[in-house]
Amino acid sequence: MQLSLIQIALMILTIAVAISGGIYAARSVHSADGYSLGGRSAGVPMVAGTIAGTCIGGGATVGTAQLAGTIGLSAWWFTIGTGLAFIIMGLFYARPLRGTALETISQYLVLNYGKGAGHFTTAVSSLGIFFSAVASCLPGIAIFAALTGMPAWIAALLFTALVACYGFFGGLKSAGVGGMVKAAILWSSLSIAGALAWNGITETPEASALLPAYPWFSLLGNGVQNALVSVFSLLVGVLCTQSYIQAIFSASNPRTASVGAFTAALITIPVGLPCAMIGMYMHVAHPDVSPLLALPTYLLTEAPVVLGSVAMGGIMLSLIGSVAGLSLGIGTMLTKDFFAKLLRVSGDASMLRLSRVVVLGVILASCSFALFNEGSQVLFWNYLSMALRGGGIFLPLTIAVFRPQAVAPRLALFSMLVSTGAAVVAAAMHTSISPLFIGLGVSAILLIPALFFHNDDDDGGEPIPVEN
Repeated sequence: MQLSLIQIALMILTIAVAISGGIYAARSVHSADGYSLGGRSAGVPMVAGTIAGTCIGGGATVGTAQLAGTIGLSAWWFTIGTGLAFIIMGLFYARPLRGTALETISQYLVLNYGKGAGHFTTAVSSLGIFFSAVASCLPGIAIFAALTGMPAWIAALLFTALVACYGFFGGLKSAGVGGMVKAAILWSSLSIAGALAWNGITETPEASALLPAYPWFSLLGNGVQNALVSVFSLLVGVLCTQSYIQAIFSASNPRTASVGAFTAALITIPVGLPCAMIGMYMHVAHPDVSPLLALPTYLLTEAPVVLGSVAMGGIMLSLIGSVAGLSLGIGTMLTKDFFAKLLRVSGDASMLRLSRVVVLGVILASCSFALFNEGSQVLFWNYLSMALRGGGIFLPLTIAVFRPQAVAPRLALFSMLVSTGAAVVAAAMHTSISPLFIGLGVSAILLIPALFFHNDDDDGGEPIPVEN
């Protein structure tokens, strides 16, 4: 599609505002703790901005519009499920997690189940989050290539550079500030664009034939079972994601962590609705357009110039910010739990440099992997990610939060290995039952009976350090 100079200028300006805010925030980052946790002084806006800025990415925007062109309004369950997961996090998980002086999920599990569980969690959780980052890289690269006409590999380099500018310098502070700006842009622009798309649907004669009220305009149009599977998959995946837990750890106190999670839910849930409306409209009005490009095509060819350009800049920010936030989560785990020990890095300045290098490496790997999987379904990678990092870790983490050291370390590690292996095998065999549920089922069979035969003398190690 051919863009006007006004469209290009407005998109660049929108992206520049958010990235500039993140770079400005990076000026205060002078330590490894400040880079990964913002000095543990984040207020509600920063916690919510970090969480929402990370989760509102390719799946929540472009992926929702892409799926809505196939199944209708049911595609909205992605952001609904994500928001419900943040509510659960705020109600039950945020306070006990923030009450510790830890930085990663792996560290939390080490204190309950030993080093083996920590190493396994770092590896599996990092891989799972990596697939979520890929889910935002895919549309980011495709959109850059489509808008500029440049080859995909050059578009990938440009996208990588923007992601690095967004999150490389300031870490969590950049992600938080950028997330707040991004949320404001997306909320204001997409709500109007979605309303215009809805009017377009109701005024299109073909819509009554192509988009019947059921299943297209029903949240359960894709089936009650599919809706429940989607929501539960997102719930498990979100609660096992370092990037979101990291934002909780960064809060100034447990109450702030909890309120920040609630606020992130309020930001996240509505975003999917206008994207779904736009995807449905494009299915009727422009069935020849690739579903992956339905949202950007609508914004740049159907919406008013200023609105569409600003919204498109927000969409690009959603993809850039999501990859940056997820990469920061992976980078923090790999740095703190693996590379720092392997390379014997201990000084604060050295840790800060190492953190930035690892985060940059994750960004490069995510974009490269997406480039070699061009054209794949965005939400496929998101749901695969949820299954991989949740199948073996969710129950051990939940037990560690609510009944610390109630399961013997050896049994916990064994359950992680077996349940994750079961989920991977199920995914490879394309079973009719979700791989996530198979993994959770195996985990439950192994762990739940142990809760009833808990021996108080068989603890998992040293007590969890508490933040004063």
